[in-house]
Amino acid sequence: MTLIRTPAVAGQFYPDNSGELSATVATLLGEAQGRDTPAPKALIVPHAGYVYSGPVAATAYARLQPYREQYQRVILMGPCHRMPVHGLALSSADAYRTPMGDVPLDKTAIASLDCPGVQIFDESHKYEHSLEVHLPFLQALLGDFSVVPVVVGDAQPEQVSQVLDALWGGPETLIVISSDLSHYLKYDEARAIDAVTCRAIENLDAGQINHDMACGATPVAGLLIAAKRRGMKVTTLDLRNSADTTGDKRLVVGYGAWMFD
Repeated sequence: MTLIRTPAVAGQFYPDNSGELSATVATLLGEAQGRDTPAPKALIVPHAGYVYSGPVAATAYARLQPYREQYQRVILMGPCHRMPVHGLALSSADAYRTPMGDVPLDKTAIASLDCPGVQIFDESHKYEHSLEVHLPFLQALLGDFSVVPVVVGDAQPEQVSQVLDALWGGPETLIVISSDLSHYLKYDEARAIDAVTCRAIENLDAGQINHDMACGATPVAGLLIAAKRRGMKVTTLDLRNSADTTGDKRLVVGYGAWMFD
């Protein structure tokens, strides 16, 4: 029997109709600028509803287009919003489903992962949007690929970096870290805090990232640790907030996109 993790936020964060979803993603990618970059090894990408963060996410995902046949596996990490998690949570599902089809999980990689604080915990995946919202972009851009979805709870950044090291692979493996930035602040205050976060990411300074700055602070910091060990280059692709994408400046959420190569 095949175990499918069914969509939790289709029709809320993104369209639940396959044709409409494909068209929405195609439009967002078509409007994204600056595709002439090296093949990304890792991306930091926001995970709000597409009307809010979709344009920012697309600036990162558009970089994959020239290399669509290169990537065979995506390590997808994001924070927990619905179910508290001790450590890092894997899924026992065989596939993640979206309106655009099913994405198989890399069951071999999941079974072989032997790192402290890592466990199978399906409840953490059941309603979690921070991973799900990225899959339609990946389905639109890549050929056949599998995914290793990881929900990050009260882990330490070094634990995250250990998991990334274990799954790092070669050019066939893409790492996607899911995180929004500041939450529900006034426009100018959000811009100031998000600028500090951006500098910390650009400097690979994991110690400067906290949960007031990014809801995915732990997976972001874990990537920064792993990237610093490898001497990777960071490129800021986009830095905006919900007021910039929707025009509503009352209380905003920050979004950014970064590429690591």
